[in-house]
Amino acid sequence: MTALAALIQRELRIALRVGGGALIGVLFFLTVVVLMPFAIGPDLALLKRIGPAILWLGAMLASLLTLDRLFTADHDDGSLDIIAMSRMPLEITCAAKAFAHWLASGLPLIVATPILGLMLNLDPAATTAVALTLLIGTPALTFTGMIGAALAVTLRRGGLLLSVLVLPLSIPILIFGVAASNAAVVGPTPFGTPFTILAALTLTSLVVGPFAAAASLRQGLD
Repeated sequence: MTALAALIQRELRIALRVGGGALIGVLFFLTVVVLMPFAIGPDLALLKRIGPAILWLGAMLASLLTLDRLFTADHDDGSLDIIAMSRMPLEITCAAKAFAHWLASGLPLIVATPILGLMLNLDPAATTAVALTLLIGTPALTFTGMIGAALAVTLRRGGLLLSVLVLPLSIPILIFGVAASNAAVVGPTPFGTPFTILAALTLTSLVVGPFAAAASLRQGLD
């Protein structure tokens, strides 16, 4: 556990040193939320009804925007080969990198959600419910996106491939995240059912993501 905690701290320092991830994600999130009322119009009731979907869509796109940073720095300086050959299992390293990336880029989106929710005419209780669903769901976006990042990092022009691979995997997370948020905000669907499915998707991604990403890296580095 001590070695794993040290690894996460190291990866978090690397994620923060690369720079720009949290700021870019939050600014993109802010841009989406600010532009939506202009596109929809001054219908406050409509904004409140679709506000959770707007927040979730903005958070998902902002999360995917910074995924290419997961392995790029290690690949550019050649340390990715050393990581793959180290005694630490590559699956654990991938999990640590994904968790550190979520702390650096995903957690700031959740912190910003209550403030941005006010722009969509959501009351504090509603924004808290949306933030809770994002807290549970955004790790799934990171851990599933890590698979695409691992595939793309060893390929030329992998950015387009990353988007093509990750977006379909993110759609179920988006669907149940929005469903849970809408159930908490406007009802009448029970909150527990979509929230439980969202949590199950997150747990699945936490298990499958590191193994799939490690396999992709090994294949790409061979």
